[in-house]
Amino acid sequence: MKILDKYILKKYFTSFFFTLLILIPIAVAIDISEKVGKFLKAEDLTLGEIVKDYYGSFIINYGNTFMPLALFISVIMFTSKLSSNTEIIAIHSSGVSFKRFLRPYLIGATIIAMVSLYANHFIVPKTNKTFEKFQEEYLRSASKKKKKNAVSKVSLQLSDNDYVFFGSFNFRSNNGYNFKYEHFEGNQLKYTLIGQSIKWKEKDSIFKISNYKKRYILAKHDSIASGTYLDTTLNFQPKDLLYVDYLAKEMSSIDLNQHINLSEDRGVKNLNNYKVELYKRTSLPISSFILTLIAVTMASKKRRGGIGVNLAAGISLMFLYVFFMKVSEVLGSTAESSPFIMVWMPNVIFGILAIYLYFNAKR
Repeated sequence: MKILDKYILKKYFTSFFFTLLILIPIAVAIDISEKVGKFLKAEDLTLGEIVKDYYGSFIINYGNTFMPLALFISVIMFTSKLSSNTEIIAIHSSGVSFKRFLRPYLIGATIIAMVSLYANHFIVPKTNKTFEKFQEEYLRSASKKKKKNAVSKVSLQLSDNDYVFFGSFNFRSNNGYNFKYEHFEGNQLKYTLIGQSIKWKEKDSIFKISNYKKRYILAKHDSIASGTYLDTTLNFQPKDLLYVDYLAKEMSSIDLNQHINLSEDRGVKNLNNYKVELYKRTSLPISSFILTLIAVTMASKKRRGGIGVNLAAGISLMFLYVFFMKVSEVLGSTAESSPFIMVWMPNVIFGILAIYLYFNAKR
């Protein structure tokens, strides 16, 4: 690696971590001011739990979220400084092309993108689980907890021929009521199983049905049997009945992808929230390349007004990117849209802008 590469990479990472270390404490301070009242009300909550379980997860999650913003601002700042000190002019005068000048920036972007990819797909889901558990136990109101602990009038397609229906299901007790299972052969109903209540026994991976009635629909007559208790296996688990955003954020990408495929096989119609979460785990790290290229091309030219002008323009462009990203996530979650296209749309638009700025700066 040449001296130039080491010099730029050192400034690249130093500025990046410095910017990140400014943004995260600000976010933590704002969050503390909002949550301190709830922390004090929780009598059995210790300072260690707040620091470890809540703010440990908070820093990882928000640090990963702020990464593109910190990267963009830091690259603009130190590249503008290089330009104002006429260092970039000296580099080009020595015969280094703009393409060669970009190489250490892209190396830095690659390292950050790889770290962010691994964190998004494997580390952040684990911290989200801890973060969500803490909020559920200490920060949420009773009404909000109830919404996430139970569902009513829910159905699930287990295969092309098998369906289950619940009047209600409580996820804390793993108890369901007014249960019904139906098996079809073609368009003909062949078997039903009805239970007054049903309980999931996680240790044995079975369901225990109480006050059940089985009905076999035959060609000439029906066969009916009933009883008090019945242990049986069914091709689903209670968590499959709940489709909310925070579950997607708690799954690793492997589990999330499997969950999406299994849910589609079961006939779940709108899984776009889950798909948006899966796709943005890749699209956000890839933006490191795009934002680095835009920042370098904007800041490499010496301007009247110095760093301030470049920084103002860069921050405006960054918030425009964040705006597009959030809007695309919301639109991608609707049933009529393609989540893949919507999630990648900001990268495509700003990627085109980056290419235009690159060729303009090269000339």
